[in-house]
Amino acid sequence: MSTKLETPSGALTLPTFLPDATRGVVRAVDSADLERCGVEGLVMSAFHLMQHPGSTTIQALGGLHALSGWKRPIITDSGGFQVYSLIHQNPKAGTIRDKGATFQLDKGAGKDAKKINLTPEKSIQLQLSYRSDVVVCFDDCTHVDAPESDQRESVRRTILWAKRCKIAFERLLKERRDDSARPLLFGVVQGGGSRELRRMCAESLLEIGFDGYGYGGWPLDGAGGLLTEMLAYTRELIPTEFPMHALGVGHPVNVRDCFRLGYQLFDSAMPTRDARHGRLYALEGAITSGSDWLRYVYIGDNKHIKDSQPMMAGCDCPVCQRYPAAYLHHLFKINDSIYLRLATLHNLRFMTRLIDHLRHEDS
Repeated sequence: MSTKLETPSGALTLPTFLPDATRGVVRAVDSADLERCGVEGLVMSAFHLMQHPGSTTIQALGGLHALSGWKRPIITDSGGFQVYSLIHQNPKAGTIRDKGATFQLDKGAGKDAKKINLTPEKSIQLQLSYRSDVVVCFDDCTHVDAPESDQRESVRRTILWAKRCKIAFERLLKERRDDSARPLLFGVVQGGGSRELRRMCAESLLEIGFDGYGYGGWPLDGAGGLLTEMLAYTRELIPTEFPMHALGVGHPVNVRDCFRLGYQLFDSAMPTRDARHGRLYALEGAITSGSDWLRYVYIGDNKHIKDSQPMMAGCDCPVCQRYPAAYLHHLFKINDSIYLRLATLHNLRFMTRLIDHLRHEDS
């Protein structure tokens, strides 16, 4: 039976897929579009939003919900993923110390690089000031292929930062001058491909105490395969009464697989990015244990030039209900901006229908 995750902006029915609205927007669609597709929550990036439109602007408007017109739950990424994507992958992009991370951002056009300092305390302060419903601890994210010494250091630092995040979170909530509902705080389990390190991190985070937990680190191996064994082991380390977020998991087959491992929250930019680049999702029969049920429709292929049928038979999205595949092909070929919206609507509805199926599978 699916459960609910109660947040200040309403309940998330679990399992749930949360599109990445990294900079406060899911590209090409607005909040009303997202609601029509059945989306219940979004993930936004504190790291990117602090740069633009900027913290003072977000706070002046009353938070991310007021800024974006999105009234449902928002989870904010702490900036930990940027530690991996920017610094770990390019040491010239910044430094990581126990105090926090310093990012050297190239502003381009010959301008001087911009320096951003992000500490556990600042990450929590930003997320709370943005009125996030689920605040995520600042963590030291790594790739599973990183050396064991790097993984061990990542876990040590992630635990240290989690303690500081919890202290800052509780202190800032006490200092609030309003009676707004308490947001949730999630810890992130790091450890790469080491069972020992995953267990060490999970046990330490459980001792600190959080409302939920996330699987930290890149969830795919070097060949792009899902790290099923480590995902399963990490889920086993966290008691089932706590919700667990498969951070960065958004491929439909991977969402299905992680759900069956016990994960309840998923987020990714993949479905919307695929849509914009002409790769649309379609069901091919029943959702089984394999991957044959997922079919890709490459809408730019010539076979769709005169295709009078909906892009996916039986789909209830507003696109398939109204337009033939030939029209999407035409819009894609002439590079019309309306294609981006229609394609995104379809892939998002595909994901929410997949989630609906998983909810019934769990009943």
